[in-house]
Amino acid sequence: MKQVSRRQVVQGLGAAAISPLLMQHGAALAQSGDIVIGAAQPVTGVFAFAGLQMHYGLMDYVDWRNGKGGVQGRKLRYVMEDSGFKVDQGVAIFKKIMAAEKPSFFYCDGTPLVKAITRDAVDSKHVMTSSTSLASAVADASTTPQHFVPGATYGRLHEVLMEHVAKTWKGADKPRIAYVYTEAEFGIDGIPAGKARAAKLGLPIVAEVITKPGGVGVDVSTEVAKLRRARPNIVIFQGYINAPMPEFARQMKEAGMDVDIYGTAWGLDKPAFDGLANVGENLTGVSLYAVSDEDVPMLREMRQHQAKVRPGTTYLSPFYISGWFSGMVFAEIADRCLKDKKALTLDNMKAALESIKNWDTGGVIGLPVDLSRHEVLAGRVIRYNPAKKAMEPAGEWISV
Repeated sequence: MKQVSRRQVVQGLGAAAISPLLMQHGAALAQSGDIVIGAAQPVTGVFAFAGLQMHYGLMDYVDWRNGKGGVQGRKLRYVMEDSGFKVDQGVAIFKKIMAAEKPSFFYCDGTPLVKAITRDAVDSKHVMTSSTSLASAVADASTTPQHFVPGATYGRLHEVLMEHVAKTWKGADKPRIAYVYTEAEFGIDGIPAGKARAAKLGLPIVAEVITKPGGVGVDVSTEVAKLRRARPNIVIFQGYINAPMPEFARQMKEAGMDVDIYGTAWGLDKPAFDGLANVGENLTGVSLYAVSDEDVPMLREMRQHQAKVRPGTTYLSPFYISGWFSGMVFAEIADRCLKDKKALTLDNMKAALESIKNWDTGGVIGLPVDLSRHEVLAGRVIRYNPAKKAMEPAGEWISV
């Protein structure tokens, strides 16, 4: 995976790049009425392809919302530093921004950072957090009470996937489903929920293949042989952004296997569907959000804003949408507190989060959203269209 240099990041951020580390969006100097959103984003390093998009999404939402008057007349202000997807660096950024800015909200770069800063966040009594993480563990209000997942967790996504298969399978016999996942937390999370929902629906899981963490160049011949013996109709991948899914697909095709390839969430972005398309396979999977070119109100706003601040950009990455959506939730929490004349304390903000029910997100999520459990309980299956070279809806939104 090509890494992005810090110099390239700064050039790419343009006017938003203030220094190699600290980037502020909004007023140059703190104003007493500003609502501060801090962030540790991986805008360089191995996850820069995702981190830049998450950064752009959250930054753009702040800019867009301020253009509409902010939140109850108060401006949002975004303060971000580059974490490089390193936990110790992310923790240092969190502590620095907490001391200097006393933010009401903080965006983390992933599960390890959420877990690392939870105690300090709770003890501060003034900050709520979100992140790109879809881990079930960080949607548990008993252990991470300050945190919400900006979409469905991996477990919910696998439940949605099984419901979709049960509703749409056309074969005379029940579909034979195989799981392939990495032994890392990103891979394991969600599998138990998917297996439980499959059992409830009477869908047989005929194989589980667990791979070592790794990407391009990983030998999967032994794993493909195991899949061939199991004779699945559907192979579900979890825990991969791209590689080694294309290599699995290539070898399965060479072995004469005719299977549908499914993925979830962060394995549905452009690297994955392009990689599979290159070996003649069309990826199907369950998504958190509407897809890039859908004609729904909030995605129209995103496209218009991107065209203004980043001319020539037409694709809305799910990472971008996730950053924007987290900003929407932050603003909704603040709006509910301030409408009720309540201070932005953790207790008040958590109560506001848990009061969000039947919320219209402007089509970002196609069902009314309930965040009372610190996660979204819905998703939708999408499929790659080779003619358009893009993912598009392949079913209805499903609530679980």
